[in-house]
Amino acid sequence: MKTLSEILKTEKPVLVDFSATWCAPCKMLEPILDQLKEKTKGSAEIVKIDIDQNPLLTTVYSIRGVPTLLLFVNGEVKWRQSGVLPVEMLEQVIATYGAVKPTVDTRSKIGEN
Repeated sequence: MKTLSEILKTEKPVLVDFSATWCAPCKMLEPILDQLKEKTKGSAEIVKIDIDQNPLLTTVYSIRGVPTLLLFVNGEVKWRQSGVLPVEMLEQVIATYGAVKPTVDTRSKIGEN
């Protein structure tokens, strides 16, 4: 089993979900992250960390509330957000860092007939 440090240092984006078992919004986020995992099809890693079982990581990443999501690329935090977000927004955040293409084509149609 890989350590968190090893997982975070991969080239593909890693979305870390800091959550707690007693947190209602965290439970609401679970099916959204399941959908995201299906949509990314392995091009991004999704990791869940229980803040009560990992207080040191909570301190290291300055987690003040749950759920808090951090997106890492090559070991660096590229994005951070607290709260429940729709799967489309999370997909777009990951797409920004090259892992997946968004399901909605936002490219310009210039030159197409």
